[in-house]
Amino acid sequence: AKHDSINRLLHRTNPTTERLWEESSPQINKKTGLLILDDSTLDKPYSKQIELVSNHWSGKHKRTVKGINLLSILWTNGDKNIPLDFRLYDKPNDNKSKNDHFRDLVERAYSRGLQPEYTCFDSWYGSVSNLKLINRLDWLWLTCLKKNRLVNPDKKGNVNISDVDIPKEGRVVHLKAYGMIKVFKMVSKNGRIKYWASNDLNMNELKRLSVAEKTWGIENYHRGLKQFCGVEKSQVRSATAQHNHISFSIRAFLRFEVYFYKTGHSWFEAKMLIIRHAIRDYISN
Repeated sequence: AKHDSINRLLHRTNPTTERLWEESSPQINKKTGLLILDDSTLDKPYSKQIELVSNHWSGKHKRTVKGINLLSILWTNGDKNIPLDFRLYDKPNDNKSKNDHFRDLVERAYSRGLQPEYTCFDSWYGSVSNLKLINRLDWLWLTCLKKNRLVNPDKKGNVNISDVDIPKEGRVVHLKAYGMIKVFKMVSKNGRIKYWASNDLNMNELKRLSVAEKTWGIENYHRGLKQFCGVEKSQVRSATAQHNHISFSIRAFLRFEVYFYKTGHSWFEAKMLIIRHAIRDYISN
C-alpha cells in the first residue's frame, strides 16, 4: 500500500522546480556567492522503457552510457552548497539542447534577483552565445576553454589558445566573436593543461584560484545526490514520475546540506539517524 501511495504521488504531482526554489531561497544571499552550472548523467544501465533515458557521456565511467542527463544550478559561498533549480534533457520532446537549458537556468536565476560574484561552468557551456548572455546580464563569469578556441593576443590575427604565451599572472586577449577576456594557463602534475578564462579583466591568479576551488562544490553535490539521496534508484517509467523523483531527491539533499551546516552532522550521519529511528519504530510496533 505504501509503495502504491508513493507511486501515485510520483505520477500525479505536477512536475515543477518551484518548490525547490521555495526551500532553497531562504538559505542563500542573492547578492553574494557563486553560481555554478554543470550536468551529470544519472545511470540507468538496464532501462528499456524509462522515458528521458538516452545516451550521454559519463565522467564517472569515462564513456557514453545510458541515463538521464541532469543539469543543475548551484549557489555556493564555499561552505554551503545550495541547489536552486534544474533541468532534464529531453530533446525529442521539448527540442531543447543542453545549451538551451543552460540559458534557461541562467535567465531564471537573473529573474529571481540573483547577482552572483561569478557564474562558473565547464568548457562544454563556454559557447559565444552563452558568454554573451551572461555579459548582457552584467555578470562576471569564469570557465575553461578548449585548447583550439581562437583568440587574438596581439591584434595580428586569431590563433589557437594553446599557441599563446600566457604568463602566470594571466593575459588579456580577444576571444573570437566575443570580445576581450583574461586567460590563465594551468599545468597539473600529470602534465594536463587547462585554459581558464574570465570576462573579469582585473582578475589575478589568486582570485582565479579562490573561485576555481569553490566550483568543486557541484561535484560534491552530485556525489551526495547519488550516494545519499537515491536519485538514480527509481525505476518508474514515465517522464513525469522520473522528474518528480529527481526533484524529491534534490530537495532531500538540500535538507541534508542545511542540517550539516547547522549541526555539523555529515550527510551519512543524518541519513543514519533517519534509518535508525525508522527501524526502532518498526521493531517497537
